[in-house]
Amino acid sequence: MIDLYYWPTPNGRKVSIVLEEMELEYRVVPVNIRRGDQTSDSFTRVSPNQRIPAIVDHDPEDGGEPLSIFESGGILVYLAEKCGKFLPRDPRGRSEALQWVFWQVGGLGPMLGQHGHFKLYAETRIPYATERYEQETRRLYGVLNRQLQDREYIAGSYSIADMACWPWIITHKRQEITLDVYPHLRRWYDDLKQRPRLRRGYDVGQELANLAAEDPDEEARKILFGPQNGASPGAERSET
Repeated sequence: MIDLYYWPTPNGRKVSIVLEEMELEYRVVPVNIRRGDQTSDSFTRVSPNQRIPAIVDHDPEDGGEPLSIFESGGILVYLAEKCGKFLPRDPRGRSEALQWVFWQVGGLGPMLGQHGHFKLYAETRIPYATERYEQETRRLYGVLNRQLQDREYIAGSYSIADMACWPWIITHKRQEITLDVYPHLRRWYDDLKQRPRLRRGYDVGQELANLAAEDPDEEARKILFGPQNGASPGAERSET
């Protein structure tokens, strides 16, 4: 059994998708980041950075005590190695898949998060910031579009790289970016939507998603963005 500490953000959904695709038994532990659950002592022991997602594996391979893991990229690699699925074993294939996982963790997620924040959440609108992060978001969409030009999946075969990126691309409508100018990305995005387990993973915690979709009230804004609303590191304070 794996405990998934979760809130329905793109990063949280990356892990629920992987758990579903790998057919692992898990239990959802909601962490309401709008209420400040991420700063509790109990969650901090699991995730020292006080960000979702995190997991606790109660059946680690070494047979020892339950194992806590935070940071979504680390979680994806851990689960792929635990199950022997969705991460190639040959050095070239493994290297390519991991490069794209880290590209998502270090680039796609943070840049889309910043774009979403300044476009949708910041109380003080800053045209320079909005334009800067929109340009970078579009550039990254272009990078992924080129990668998918001659392949079905990001790293050749379906892998944790696809599962890492897809929940971020699904935000394109809210961020007002059309996929029509990225035809290879559009094809990949639409194809993955047809995967039943990916859809189940994305829909985990649907009852929480309605709450997460609401515009934050003043108290939630303070928790999510801090007292200086324009300086938040992201649209939702989950790790990127």
